[in-house]
Amino acid sequence: MATETTTDPATSQVRSFAIIAAALFLNNTVALMLGPLLVDIAEEFDTSVAVAGQLAAATFFSWAIFAPLIGPFSDSLGRRPVALTGLFLMGVCIIGAAFAPNFIVLMVFLIGTGLGGSMIPPNSIAAISDVVPEEHRGRAIGAAQGIMMSATVIGIPGVAILASVADWRLPFLVCGSLLMATFALSWLWYPKRPASGPSSFSYLSRFKELGSIPIFRIGMLANFSQRIVFFAVIGYFAAFLIDTYGMSVGETALPLAVVGAGAVVGSLWGGMLANHRKRLNFMAGFALAGGAITAVLFAVGPAIWATVGIAFAAVCVLSVGWPVFITFATDVAPQSRATAVGMMGASNRMGGVVGAAMGGAFLAIGGFSAIGIFCLAAVVFSALVMRLAMREPKTVEEMKPDAAQSR
Repeated sequence: MATETTTDPATSQVRSFAIIAAALFLNNTVALMLGPLLVDIAEEFDTSVAVAGQLAAATFFSWAIFAPLIGPFSDSLGRRPVALTGLFLMGVCIIGAAFAPNFIVLMVFLIGTGLGGSMIPPNSIAAISDVVPEEHRGRAIGAAQGIMMSATVIGIPGVAILASVADWRLPFLVCGSLLMATFALSWLWYPKRPASGPSSFSYLSRFKELGSIPIFRIGMLANFSQRIVFFAVIGYFAAFLIDTYGMSVGETALPLAVVGAGAVVGSLWGGMLANHRKRLNFMAGFALAGGAITAVLFAVGPAIWATVGIAFAAVCVLSVGWPVFITFATDVAPQSRATAVGMMGASNRMGGVVGAAMGGAFLAIGGFSAIGIFCLAAVVFSALVMRLAMREPKTVEEMKPDAAQSR
């Protein structure tokens, strides 16, 4: 008689985590891959780097629009179908972008990529939050963000190397192929857990619940203004190196890897602070420090590795806030975590839209130093919002207007 084989629970957990980690890594690689490719794309389509930078803005815009809309599907229907749909759509669109015949078609495919990509981080972080105890959730989310940000150490420099081997289209082909491979493995290994929400599908009620919490709305605003600066630095640093130091695309790979390591360190650091009772005070201070360092980065032109060191410091402190805001989002809505993370993710990607679009505008108007001034103004605004309008509640119930009025 044949015996039934079962998968060891530990093996299943390792596989599940590996799939989630791979999805997060590739998701962020695709989100940030345009940075080292802007010069080549601009040359091929006979436009400027500032205009090519709007490709990133378009990608982030679709990401920001759809990220919060996906959350209720994940919370009500389950994490697995959302993960599979997002990976498949990203893979198809990024491969299609590799064959784009003109600038407009490339933008359309990247908008589709943003739609698929918007499904991955909220769904993945919610899946992690579902199984991690509250006291360890901040560290777990920080670790997940560290893996995601390792794309800036490995993925983005890899994009630069691939582009130097052939042209800007090769990185799109490679990333698309890896996404499709991850989709195939996710079909086999992604955990089949029940939805975290009620059995009946609820959509608008989840947004209504979160929208009724003033401190959550203020947190989204503070996060948005901080992420403007992060994406401006990541998006235009490679072009800054090429323009200021005459580097080739391939030569930017090592500096980008070093700067990307700052994002990993900052994310892990943020994970350790995510459950601290004074986390908002820390975030305001880190935001101001990041803005000041960014202003210095684009205003001076010391030796190349001094510039890389300054960029490392800027990206490191600018990355601390994201795990804190994500943990904050999961604390606010335990039954709608994907929705909360998606809404916070929307503020994140809208920061990418403004960072890419306004960064390009300031570059066209006043050069790279103008980008630094713009970034400093953005973080000053974020710090003011956090210090003047945000408060750390003792419980989730205290965030709601009715609770505040009843005291």
